[in-house]
Amino acid sequence: MARGNVLIGQSGGPTSVINSSLAGVIDGATKTRGIGRVFGMRFGIEGVLNDYLVDLGSESAAIRTGLRSTPGSALGSSRLKLKDEHFPTVLKQLKKYDIRHYFMIGGNDTMDTIHRVTKYANENGHEMIGVGVPKTVDNDLHGTDHTPGYPSAARYMALSVLQAGLLARDMQKVDQFVIFQSVGRSAGWLPAATALARTSELTAPHVLLLPERPFNRDAFLQAVAAAHKKHGFASIVCGEGLTNPDGTPVSVSQTRDKFGNVEFGAMGGTSAAMMLHRIIADEFGWRGEFQVTESLPMCAADRGTKLDFDEAFACGRQAVKLAAKGEGGVMVTMQRTNRPGQPYAIEFGTIPLSEVANHERPMPDKYITKDGFGVTRAFIDYATPLVGPLPSYASLAAKRAKP
Repeated sequence: MARGNVLIGQSGGPTSVINSSLAGVIDGATKTRGIGRVFGMRFGIEGVLNDYLVDLGSESAAIRTGLRSTPGSALGSSRLKLKDEHFPTVLKQLKKYDIRHYFMIGGNDTMDTIHRVTKYANENGHEMIGVGVPKTVDNDLHGTDHTPGYPSAARYMALSVLQAGLLARDMQKVDQFVIFQSVGRSAGWLPAATALARTSELTAPHVLLLPERPFNRDAFLQAVAAAHKKHGFASIVCGEGLTNPDGTPVSVSQTRDKFGNVEFGAMGGTSAAMMLHRIIADEFGWRGEFQVTESLPMCAADRGTKLDFDEAFACGRQAVKLAAKGEGGVMVTMQRTNRPGQPYAIEFGTIPLSEVANHERPMPDKYITKDGFGVTRAFIDYATPLVGPLPSYASLAAKRAKP
């Protein structure tokens, strides 16, 4: 391992466990021979450009331990897309602080940043190893079974729809339907997780709308009507990235971020949930509710899973182990090793950063029902060990009394 200092950054939206990954990198770096100081970027790559690095090695042991259960992005995040003119400044800063080991915690765009920065540095005579630590609640990173952050966000979604489903069931004489919207630009892993809320007592959610399937208005209305007829109310869960058959977002947002991604919750458009609410109300004349969580599943540490916090920390440590062996240009991955019916288990692997940056991972067809409005048993088996057991609530027998 080349001698020198470490630089760590966080980028994009947070997760409940992103700081646990940060703690894992710090822990691994401070215990690895040959590593000097450990720096953090203040507000992602902008901290490098603005010469604002923080000395993570000077943080107390209590703070480092506390990071393992702290939500948000402790270093501060950024969505700045690097341009060609930024690279000379970045390289100057890397040399100034003698950065030889470069770790970033993030998603597709973050992996692209690591790949571009390390490539530029090495091509310009500054030897540096870059390793990516996966992070996203969307669970759409290519090459890994799941990403740190997804299990906790999935649990948030499942608990929310479980509890909101009880409310909707009991308020069906007031509101005939409820729509719950999840984050997730182009993958349905989060809305799909709400299917775990279904029990013998609670039927919600009834209709899932996943970004992997184009929105079919007529089929959707038929599914809603059928659910209402059978259950007395309709519970619908949609992904924010739901699109029409022509590819336009149902949210009709025209606002995009610096990476060209549609900002579904931005001004200048409306949410998918609002549009679906309007469609149902116009068709049936029903009163209903819509619930849009936006970033809440990304920061709800109180609903986080122990599995998620532990795996996030382990991914951070694994990134340092890879760098110590001189293995750069990769992202840490997790792969399941258990066979069906056996206890959940994973092992670590790697995937080239260039592959992660250029691919997304939608839900495979085997996880989606043929009608497109639900998930299969295979998905339930996939998600259950990640989300963990959900609470059980009492339901009245509600036997009609006789005079």
